[in-house]
Amino acid sequence: MRSATVPLTQRPWWPWARRGAALVFLLAVAALLVRQGRTIDWSAVLDAVGDLPVRVVLAATAVAACSHAIYSSYDLLGRHLTHHTLGTGTVMGVTFISYAFNLNLGSMVGGIGFRFRLYSRLGLKAQDITRIVGFSLLTNWTGYLLAAGIAFLFWPPALPPDWKLDSGGLRIVGGIALAIAASYVLFCAWAHERSWVVRGHRIEPPRVRMALLQLLVSGVNWSLVGAVIWVLLQGAVAYPHVLAVLLTSAVATLIVRIPGGLGVLETVFVALLSYRIAQDRLLAALLAYRAIYYLLPLMLATVAYAVTEMRARRLRVGRAKADDQTRYV
Repeated sequence: MRSATVPLTQRPWWPWARRGAALVFLLAVAALLVRQGRTIDWSAVLDAVGDLPVRVVLAATAVAACSHAIYSSYDLLGRHLTHHTLGTGTVMGVTFISYAFNLNLGSMVGGIGFRFRLYSRLGLKAQDITRIVGFSLLTNWTGYLLAAGIAFLFWPPALPPDWKLDSGGLRIVGGIALAIAASYVLFCAWAHERSWVVRGHRIEPPRVRMALLQLLVSGVNWSLVGAVIWVLLQGAVAYPHVLAVLLTSAVATLIVRIPGGLGVLETVFVALLSYRIAQDRLLAALLAYRAIYYLLPLMLATVAYAVTEMRARRLRVGRAKADDQTRYV
């Protein structure tokens, strides 16, 4: 009798192979960081940071604020999906806090951990929180596919001369990304009235309008993130090129899983752009980007988290008093 084929992911050696591949990639990035770090004139980088015009920093901060505001709307789409009754300001506040901590501490702490803690304290059920988190992740990465597809297909950047991959290869990557994004929309058109149960969780694809809104909102957000760095580079590199490098670094950060992608983003940008712009100016822009897009929102999110915790506590006390009054009526 012919035995059933064991899936690759269920074979005993697969987890070790996956961890080994991730470790090799991490060591390669670390080696590249050490090698590049020794060649960098850090005093020149700090001088370049100080030379950034105030108007440029303010413009980059405004663009970053728009990006964070748009990302904070992701969970509003999840509210439409789950039909919970939390207010718009509350939902956007929870999303902003989660995103800020996600950027600096990783998705398990920020994107997932903070959402579960805050939403549960605000009265949402675990099942609804899981759907919101999953839908937010889906929104983020479908928008990524849209932005990457457009950037690579229509404006493929010029890569360093010694790279084997040329603009033609990038166009193929862009075409594949757009095809996947389009397939998601077509799947939603076909399956919006169907549902599946996976490990006890019911999966219901959104309608086509919602899928298109996901692509639009997230695609705009990724474009704004790239615009922050482009503004700080003061136009020294074309915007599509900056966006393409950012999208490449996002994948590298996802693979390495270092909180905040610390060092990974800088490594990718230096590897792909240092032949077009002075290294001290490039690193200065990236340091300013981290301060504006990562650290400043983290400080604001820390204060907002404390306020949200206090508000959630008042809500729980109010519900408890209401329940007590109901019992004695």
